[in-house]
Amino acid sequence: MTEPLSTSIAGALGSGLPVLLLQFAICIVLLVAGVAVYMKVTPFHERELLREGNVAAATVLSGAVIALAIPLAALLATTRTVLDIIVWGIVAILLQLVTVVIACHVMRGMRLTIEDGSLAAALPIAAAQLAIALLNAAGMVPV
Repeated sequence: MTEPLSTSIAGALGSGLPVLLLQFAICIVLLVAGVAVYMKVTPFHERELLREGNVAAATVLSGAVIALAIPLAALLATTRTVLDIIVWGIVAILLQLVTVVIACHVMRGMRLTIEDGSLAAALPIAAAQLAIALLNAAGMVPV
């Protein structure tokens, strides 16, 4: 005899939900840590600029948060072990941080243009972060 559908659903939830919640919590911790480190390595002070209503700073920071989340989401979708999520999550965050450091060096004077509220400077930075995030996420999906 087959077991009732409600029993199999309850069993799946009982075994799968705790794992999902743990992996999700790890990704949230990695995301928050990544954003905190990101805000330390950028040459401008996002919190102050956001309080002042600086749209360029908001654009760059928003791009960074999404860019940090994309590879973590790919890991959450494709990885089953906590250790893989932690190790590859850290790698993903480091790649995103390297991207912003390189962008800062390539776009000299970025701090001043962002502080001045220039969307023309903010959009290419956000786009570069998102592009690297997508490539990063694609590279982390197992074959």
